[in-house]
Amino acid sequence: MSVTVATLVANPLTPCLSDALIRQAVQALPAQTEQKILDRGIAADLVFESDGSADHGRWAEAIRQTLGDAPVDVIVQPAEYRRKQLFLADMDSTMIGQECIDELADFVGLKAKVSAITERAMRGELDFEPALRERVALLEGLDLAVIGQILQSRITYTPGGRALVMTMKAHGAYTALVSGGFTLFTGPVSLHLGFHEHRSNSLSLHAGKLAGRVEDPILGKEAKRASLISLRDARGLHPSLTMAIGDGANDLAMLGEAGLGVAFYAKPAVAAAAHARINHADLTALLYAQGYRKDEFSGL
Repeated sequence: MSVTVATLVANPLTPCLSDALIRQAVQALPAQTEQKILDRGIAADLVFESDGSADHGRWAEAIRQTLGDAPVDVIVQPAEYRRKQLFLADMDSTMIGQECIDELADFVGLKAKVSAITERAMRGELDFEPALRERVALLEGLDLAVIGQILQSRITYTPGGRALVMTMKAHGAYTALVSGGFTLFTGPVSLHLGFHEHRSNSLSLHAGKLAGRVEDPILGKEAKRASLISLRDARGLHPSLTMAIGDGANDLAMLGEAGLGVAFYAKPAVAAAAHARINHADLTALLYAQGYRKDEFSGL
């Protein structure tokens, strides 16, 4: 037998995790389940012993069935190695609310066309690399000054993101923003959120304008996974001490490699394949999933 923990998390804007809901969730678990409140109305741990070979996804689904339509996320994992020492995050539609390439396309009147390609690529219906090259080619001639305009007026940061990064850093974890997007965006975004480093793609430039090309090598699905492995191995970390989050098909390999791979408001195929999924809460759910209490958060 091994110690397993199920974390229940509601969105802080709608703190609906009542004692009654927690009792409902316990009905799906063994009789000796221990309850721990992490943040009243928002997050709680349910700790129990289970067969070490048990499917954590099965426990999570059983709890969701018991909770019915309650807007509460459920993350089930081994208690051991729960507090992570390496965190990798996707950027677009994860740490920020936008797809940067779609915002760039808006300045050349092609947002609808590019957004449709982006959506298909994120669902896994198109190969990431050729889809990226196709979209970037449509941006040829766009003035570089547009990047600053987008960062200033269009980019919104996902609630809880800075607290997530800063709290993990405060407890010794290494954090990296790893994106299939562009360095022109990941640089400022990673700086704002407090990441140690960022990795993404470089756009070719000519005379202060976008040249319509992405420089090789392209950072896509396998490169994201390779980034996790290299950062993990450089620190000599047990694989279970790593965590990654993303929403699209190009995140799947990274999420699968992580000790805890989390799908964040993700495309259906990604949500189905990830170790855990967040559909209701904000990014602080990943702190509660590690057992942090609200009074331990940094960067608020």
